[in-house]
Amino acid sequence: MTERPDGPMLSNPRSDRIRAIRALTGRSVRQRKNRFLIEGPQAVREAVRAGVTEEILISPAAAQRYPEIALLARECAAWLRPATAEVVAAISTDAQGVVATAPILAQNLTDLLAKSPRLLVVLHENQDPGNAGTIIRTADAAGAEAVIMTRGSVDVFNPKVVRATAGSLFHLPVITDADLASSIAKIRDAGTQVLGATGAGRYDLDQLQDELARVPAQPSLRPSTAWLFGNEARGLDADALELADATVRIPIHGAAQSLNLATAAALCLYASARVQRRERAAKRGA
Repeated sequence: MTERPDGPMLSNPRSDRIRAIRALTGRSVRQRKNRFLIEGPQAVREAVRAGVTEEILISPAAAQRYPEIALLARECAAWLRPATAEVVAAISTDAQGVVATAPILAQNLTDLLAKSPRLLVVLHENQDPGNAGTIIRTADAAGAEAVIMTRGSVDVFNPKVVRATAGSLFHLPVITDADLASSIAKIRDAGTQVLGATGAGRYDLDQLQDELARVPAQPSLRPSTAWLFGNEARGLDADALELADATVRIPIHGAAQSLNLATAAALCLYASARVQRRERAAKRGA
């Protein structure tokens, strides 16, 4: 149920309840409780809109600054409680006056593939929270239907990852702790090609975007595609690259030796999205 924002205010930052919420910053606690912490107005707003929050704590100043959160909470029958700024700060110093908790919901790759997605992201052993969150946000913006994170990747429910997604975590499914080989096999069996992004890739992304210049031996970006991205420092190892149908490089025209992983992911995803949109538009006009 929803409590009115002007109801009894939580004022003790050392209470057991506040300590229990703060403890969700630890992975072992998240796994044991099967819930996670959401920090900041943007992420909380999107979580409330998605209907996934268990409870929301908001300071008086934040309630005035972000009145839409209380409005959404009422509309979605989300449980909202006012708390002092000290209480919210005791939970998170990055919250800008508002935090929430939500259950960790398992996602199923088989069910996802049954919906015939056109664009997927597979993150293999991606360990940087900022990069992981940014790639999820970029996947959402590019219109990808899901992100699959393999074992050895950062915990997607780490508060830093959640914050970096800017709410996109609540817009598309994120499958975690996936086995790379079996996931790629399922993706390929569903009729989706797998393109591995690597600096030493066989095919040039610019050329793949130019359908008129593409030669028959090159892969096309038109079909359903899963982009495979590796670790920030090591990239994709030989075993992972072997699982891809083709490897693709992003051309570097300046003196930089490489691109940030999230930047590379954005270029690849938008390249696919652009080609796929053109194809859909052409079919509608035919």
